[in-house]
Amino acid sequence: MKVNYLFFRALTGLSLTGLVYLGFTSHWGKLLYKQPNVLNSDGNFLLVTPWLAPIVREGIYDPILIDAVYKKQNITIATAVFALGKYTQFLKDFLESAEQNYFVGFRVHYYVFTDLPEKVPAVKLGLDHHLEVLTVASSNRWQEISLRRMERLEKLIKSRLLNEADYVFSLDVDSKFYGRWGAESLGRLVGAIHPWYYKTHHEWFPYERRPESQAYIPYSEGDYYYGGAVIGGLAKDVYQLAKTCREQLDIDAAKSIEAAWQEESHLNKYFLYNKPSKLLSPEYLWDERKSKPQEIKIIRFSQVNKNNYEIRPNP
Repeated sequence: MKVNYLFFRALTGLSLTGLVYLGFTSHWGKLLYKQPNVLNSDGNFLLVTPWLAPIVREGIYDPILIDAVYKKQNITIATAVFALGKYTQFLKDFLESAEQNYFVGFRVHYYVFTDLPEKVPAVKLGLDHHLEVLTVASSNRWQEISLRRMERLEKLIKSRLLNEADYVFSLDVDSKFYGRWGAESLGRLVGAIHPWYYKTHHEWFPYERRPESQAYIPYSEGDYYYGGAVIGGLAKDVYQLAKTCREQLDIDAAKSIEAAWQEESHLNKYFLYNKPSKLLSPEYLWDERKSKPQEIKIIRFSQVNKNNYEIRPNP
């Protein structure tokens, strides 16, 4: 039986989390609703998701106004960046472009995880922008680097950021800022729509499809495909996300299972049952290998074109 979620919530007062907690699974609690699209019939991005989370894109907000509103709150934005092995080569462009575009005028603290601290470049930071290098162990598998990100993010937030920051972002280092990124991106829990799959039918999303994995999403379920290169939100909410994904990754590892796209697969599973309160359009997560289509008005942050075979420690 399909259920009208909004009607059921109005009737019972239960949130989506509450419904799942009560055991409404598969045919009820996994909520068999129509899988949403991100574009309308005119080919433009929708303003909101079916659960009323805004989809942030150019032209729907006043950047000066929204920055002014958040600056009055005296917030701190922590930003975690992972640069291990040859990925350190991307730090200079990442940081220099961030300083031109990323939360300019806000208090920002970068946390750079790296196994090569001596290769972290000296980049001039703006007022109230700070950088701290966190040395971690090397890895001979890029998959392992990816898998460990949730664990490292969880530990950082628990040990420090719950007391030191209001919002937390985790961003891929092999990326560059090309446009303004400000307070419009802030929310309780923020996901970014993947640039390669926002026009793709749900059946072709690269979710983990093996039922034995904790990241499993069946073909009948799923909202959007979120990119793991951008995760954000309130410190406590990002902590819960990282902790849950790390726990699910550990369960899979104990069974010698590695999800299709490592932590990104577990992120998509988490967002399915813990809906983001705000979605960033692909303006905030583009890929230089793609040409810019009409519906993308500006590219703010993009993964750079690179040769993975040259920079990854293994194929």
